[in-house]
This record gives sequence, structure tokens and C-alpha cells, in this order.
Amino acid sequence: MQQSALPPSVSTLANGLPVQDVLPALYAALAQEATAEHPASAILVAPPGAGKTTTVPPVLAAAPWRGEADRIIMLEPRRLAARAAAQRIAGLLGEEAGGFVGYRTRLDSAISDRTRIEVLTEGLFLRRLLGDPILENIACVIIDEVHERSLEADLALALCLDLQRTLRPDLRLVAMSATAETERLAALMNAPVLTSEGRMYPLTVQHAKRDIPHIRDLPAVTASAVKTALVETTGDILVFLPGTGEIRRVTALLEGYSATVLPLHGELPPAEQARVLRPGAEGERRVILATSIAETSLTVPGVRVVIDGGFRRAPRFDTGAGLSRLETLRISKAAARQRAGRAGREAPGTAICLWTPATERGLPNHDRPEILEADLADFVLASALWADSVGTPEAPLPLPDQPPTSAVNAAKDLLIMLGALDDSGVITALGRNMAALGAHPRLAAMMLAANTEEEAALAADLAALLEERDPLRPRVAGRGGPPPVPPSDISLRLDLIAGDHHPDADRGALARIRQAAGRYRVRLGLKSRHEAEGDPAALLAAGFPDRIALSRGEAGSFRLSNGTNARLRRDDPLSEQKLLVVAGLHLRTSAEIRLAAPLDLNALPTALLDRTKEQVETTLDPTSGAILARRRTRIGCLILRDRTEKVEAANATALLLTQARTAPASVLNWSDSTQQLQARVEFARSLEILPPNETDPWPDFSTQALASSVDDWLAPWVEGLSSVAELKSLDLTAVLRAHLGYARTQWLDKHLPTSQPFPGGAATVDYTQPVPVAAGRAQIFYGTDTTPELAGGRIPLRLALLSPAGRPQAITADLGSFWSGGWADMRRDMRGRYPRHEWPENPALAPAKPRPPRKDKG
Repeated sequence: MQQSALPPSVSTLANGLPVQDVLPALYAALAQEATAEHPASAILVAPPGAGKTTTVPPVLAAAPWRGEADRIIMLEPRRLAARAAAQRIAGLLGEEAGGFVGYRTRLDSAISDRTRIEVLTEGLFLRRLLGDPILENIACVIIDEVHERSLEADLALALCLDLQRTLRPDLRLVAMSATAETERLAALMNAPVLTSEGRMYPLTVQHAKRDIPHIRDLPAVTASAVKTALVETTGDILVFLPGTGEIRRVTALLEGYSATVLPLHGELPPAEQARVLRPGAEGERRVILATSIAETSLTVPGVRVVIDGGFRRAPRFDTGAGLSRLETLRISKAAARQRAGRAGREAPGTAICLWTPATERGLPNHDRPEILEADLADFVLASALWADSVGTPEAPLPLPDQPPTSAVNAAKDLLIMLGALDDSGVITALGRNMAALGAHPRLAAMMLAANTEEEAALAADLAALLEERDPLRPRVAGRGGPPPVPPSDISLRLDLIAGDHHPDADRGALARIRQAAGRYRVRLGLKSRHEAEGDPAALLAAGFPDRIALSRGEAGSFRLSNGTNARLRRDDPLSEQKLLVVAGLHLRTSAEIRLAAPLDLNALPTALLDRTKEQVETTLDPTSGAILARRRTRIGCLILRDRTEKVEAANATALLLTQARTAPASVLNWSDSTQQLQARVEFARSLEILPPNETDPWPDFSTQALASSVDDWLAPWVEGLSSVAELKSLDLTAVLRAHLGYARTQWLDKHLPTSQPFPGGAATVDYTQPVPVAAGRAQIFYGTDTTPELAGGRIPLRLALLSPAGRPQAITADLGSFWSGGWADMRRDMRGRYPRHEWPENPALAPAKPRPPRKDKG
């Protein structure tokens, strides 16, 4: 690539910095004529300390393609990094932040009409981009620390790339990374990769002989390592810990040591953060306890030693519970290198890794991108708004990694439930208003549900509270055991925001909450100190309709409307409540309710009533078989109200028919005569002979077929019935004969009769056998030697000769042959057992005699 000389006004900014060698190539790459097919983009790879963050923006601000009023935008992943970068760049230009160079974060800003280089956090840039999809008066977007793969950075990159290929081919785009793994990014951006080798002082890396047994042991092991380093090394010590809890514990363990212990994390007030980023006083030994905020973007002066616990805290989305939770994870090899490099930024240094070389070999090469793990509600809403505003085709956004389908679907379901998307996934008017508030969709839905200005102010307080850490969260454990968990009632926190005092309240968190609440009031069109009034539960229900909690009958045990079970400490004042709306859950082995508000079951808020479903459910009493009707009010999987009602006839009929369809054997009376009718119809079907004037084939009268068609033949007979007992009392034979019709029943009675006449009486025909059998006492067959025919001889018939006691003695299909053959043996046996009955030698010639009457006793 052809090099291009830097303008004299900025050529001296990078003097002595490693990045200065690639700045001309970067300048030239962005100077080419940009088109949608060949955008003016570049990827700059430079390790921490190379100077890319502080030199690239002013160099590009001097490029001729930047219009006089156009701005250079640089995105930083954290508020502290954005503020520090702007102040450093402004200092290099001999100014204070807020002039030519400004910054903007969620908590503070320094911007003026003169600002041409603006450093801001990724979230604020997304709000601006979604509100102004053309990025008017923006000449270039720089995404710093793109290798961290935050969800907001990935989305910002994707939307800028989409904007380049649709509406703004002239938009310059620079991605700056501290790692060299940029092949996929280069293909995505269609951009050259420019690499600065950087400059590192000699670095000694030491590993522990043993791994930390458990994450709870991390503070003690870290404090011990710091104490050793204070004795064996010189210079300031930068310690990496997962979160503020561990920072507080290590601080407590280092009390009394001759060193200044300073925390460094995103929740610190700007003044305290700035103190860490200034050199210490002469002779002062500093120990900076930091989260991963100090991993990149920042240079902490004076650091010669890094102690790394090897853990980080990152959000992980639980699709089952629909919640994001912070998990403590092992860092990657790339992150470990970044952290260790902090010790060699200004002079030779030492990195102390609190894990073994074996553990080092097992670390992942890189941290997983946030888009693969996080709650995607904001992402899906922003994507829907972008598609609606810019008219992006259905093709997916140009992302380094596409998000998991399950997480996208969960986010869509939430947004549809909140009313932000319609059922087809298109953003609604409410969704647009929610996106404009710049809050999580749950919080935006809550704020937009307010009906009065006072309620809107209360909603702003709630949104700010839920965005920040709980000001009453448990403190550090003392000698007496773990700290008590504060009550879950959210009203206690609202009182603190309003000015109440609590000895355990986190004053820093409260200050941030009040500041954020003021900003939300302004976005809602209120004054920043507008008084708040109203029912917090009514507002929370609008944003958390899937977290309505109904008591399970035991104190502290609840079931949420999304199907999750949750618990509340038994000593919590809200544990005896019947109904809650839950705004804060802590997921461990089970879901623990941390923030909630009580709901009045008899005065549900409108936001909740709009999402409830009321229906009458007709059921059977499993014991009595009686039909019961209950009117139930549901939300999600919860039944909020349940009362008995009079059973409507149509509902009773439908339920009985369902029972007949699903359990015919137990609710219908399949008597012997009914089963014989079924068998006779089946024989008629096999003959394929129809009665006169009939054209439709014989119906299938099998139990399975009848059960599946109960609506056709049983429904008229069920109307008016109110129990299974009444259903079972129906004469099923008469019902089925009526369903067959007159012509078919007459044909059956004639050709497949239920009994067969003989000289001595009638024999009942059993059609359930493979061959029908006419059974009767032997005497009724006397006087005949022929076997009758069924259906004109098309169906054979067998005769069963019974003893006087009704027991089968012989079965024959040829009565004449039986009389001359097997009858002799039967006659000999029967004469001995039943001497009072006639047993002629030739029954074919002997007419049957009536049985003699029994004598009355006495």
C-alpha cells in the first residue's frame, strides 16, 4: 500500500511511539475513494502501549476527507477508558477535554460545539446510530479494543458495515485490536490489516506452584502474593481480581501494610478513577486492585508488577430462566498476556500468575464472544429497529459470529410479550419508543407504562436502581459468619433514593442511581428532580410479566409465571405474601428472590390484567365422575384466581365426548349385545353386500373407529348429561342401531340374526368368534339334522350343544353327521349325569319334549 505523509500538524503526536510506523499507511488506506463494494476501512493491530488509542483519532481528524463540521467518533468498551482516552488526547493537543476533543459516557460528558473528536462508550454510540441511521456529520467511526468482542461492539461494527454498503459508502471505519487474530475480521470488513509490533520492556513471568483450591480462596491467596511482592519487588503493583467483592476482601486483608491500596473498577466515581490514573507521589508505593477494566485501553503509571488471579466475571444467559447472570470464569491465554503486559509498559517488570503452568496450558486461547453467551433482548430490538429504519434485507447482519438461535428466539419471545415486536418480529410503535429510551427493553416497557408524571418519575428511579448494583447488597463477611441478606422489598431502596438513611447503604451506588434516574426523567420529559409517587409493583409488572410470583403454600416458596421456581428467605417480610412481582433474581443452585414488590390479587395493575387470560375449564372429578366447571384467571403458567361455576351444557357435552374419545372402554357400556352388533356389522362389511337402496359402504364399527367418530354418532345422545355415570348408562346397542339406520338393521336382523330357531327353541348366535356359533341345550336341536345357513350360505355357522347346566359338550358344523357319530359318546355321559332329561338314540327323529315342571317344596 502506498504510504502517505502525515500532515505536519499531527506528525509529531506519535513521535517515539511504536504505532508511528503504520500511521502513514492507515492515513493512505482511508484516503482512497470509497464505494459500497470497496469501502475505505482498515484494521489496526497494535499491542497495549503502542499509542494507537491516543494518536489515531487526531491523525484522522486532520485528513482532508473530514469535512469542517464532521466528527471523528471513537468507541471505547468502558466509561473509564472513554474518559481517560479523551483527556489524554486533549492533553497531547494542549487542551482540556470538552474542546476539540470531548467524551460522552452514561454518567458524565464533556462536549461542546468545538468538539471534532468524540470518544464515547459503545452503548451510547448504538443509541445515536439507531436514532440517526445516516450518522450525519460523522466522517469516521473508530472501534477500539474490538478484540474484546463485546456484544455492543459487535453490533456497532455490523451496523456500520451495513450502513457502508447501503447509505454511507463514504463512511470511514477503523477497527483497532490488541491481538493479531484478525483474519475473519479482515474478510468481514474487506479491509487491509496494518500491524504495529509495539514495544515491550523485558518481562519476567512467574507461575504459582499450586493452583488456588477454590474461588473463595482467591482473596487470601492474592493478599499473600501482594505482601510477598511488596517485600521482593519495587514499583507499583497492579492486581487483577474478578469483581468488586474480591477487591473489598483483599483491601481488608491488606490493612496495616505500608502501601496505598487503591480500587479500580467501573463503579468508582470519576475523581477516584482519575486518581489511579495519575502517577503516585514520590516515595509512595501503590497497590491497585482492579477488575478487567485495566486489562486494555488504560495505562496505569508506575506499575512494575502485575499479580493476576486468573479469573474474570462475565454475563451468561440462562435460556431456561430467561435471565442473565454473572459467572466467574477462567481467563483466556490472550487475556493473560494482556494483563501480564501491563507490567512492561514503562520499564522492565514482573508478572505473577496465581496458577500453575499445567493450568496455563489448559486455558482457552480467547474469551468467548459475548454475543454467544449474553441476553440478546437489546440486540434483537436494535436489529429490528435498524431493519425498519434502513430497510435492511432479510440477510443477517455482517457479524463476526452469528448469535445462537435459541437465545435469539428467547429474546424475540420476550419482546413480543412486552409489545416491542409484533408476532412476525417487526418492531411496533411501542418498540420504537422503548428503543429511544436507551434502556433494557424490560426497563423501557416499565417506564412507558407510567400514566402520570409522578409514576414516570418512580419508573425512572426503578430503572436506574435495576441498572445499577443493589445499594443494600450484602457486605463483606466478618468474623461472625456471612453477612445478613437485606430484605427484598424494593420500596426500601426507593426510600433510600428519595433521601432516607441506612447504615449499610452503598453511598457510591446510590449516587450513581440518583444520577441515572435524573437522566431517565429528562428522557421522559420531566425535570431531573421530579417527585416520584405510585405503586412500584404496578410498574414492575409491565416490565417483568414473566416474573409474577405466586406462593406455593409454604413461606418463601414461589412459582414464577415463566415456570421457574424461586425462593425467598423465610425471615424476609415478603415471604408470607401471596403474590409478588420479582425484579431481581440471583441464580445459584436455585433462583433466589433478591428484589420484589407485593401485588394485591384483588387489584391487579392494568399492565398485568392486559396479559392475563380468563377461561372456564371443565374437568371431571376423578372420584365421582361428575363434571366440574372452574373459572380460572391465568398469567403464564400461574393460576391467579380459581372459582367454581355452573357447568354449561355445551362444555359438559364436549368434555363427555372427549372422555368417550380418549377412554371409550371405561366411560361407555360395551355390553354383550353391543359387542355382538359390532361383530355382525364387521361380518356384513366383509361380505360387501349392501341392503336395497343403500350406496354407502358398511361403517367401521370397531371400538377404535367408533371412539374416533363419537361426534358423528354419540353427540345427540350426550346432550343434557352431566356425569360419566349417566354416559355409561346409555344403551349403546340402541344408539348404534340408530346410527346404522332402519334398512341396515333390518338386513342384519334377517341375514345375521342374533338367534337361530330350532324345533325345541332358539339358539343364541355368538358373532364374536371367527366362525359364528349358535349355542343351546342339546334338547332344542332334537328333530332336525341340518345346520342353518347365515347370509344365504355366505357365512358358515357352527352349533354348540350344551349340557342342561349350560356347559359346552360338543361343537359341530354338520349336525346330521354328529347325530350318527359323536352323539353316542355324549348321550352315554349325559344319561348318567342328567337322568331326568331325554337322551334319545336318534335325536334327528325325536321331537324335543318340554322340560318337566319343578315341584314346589312343601
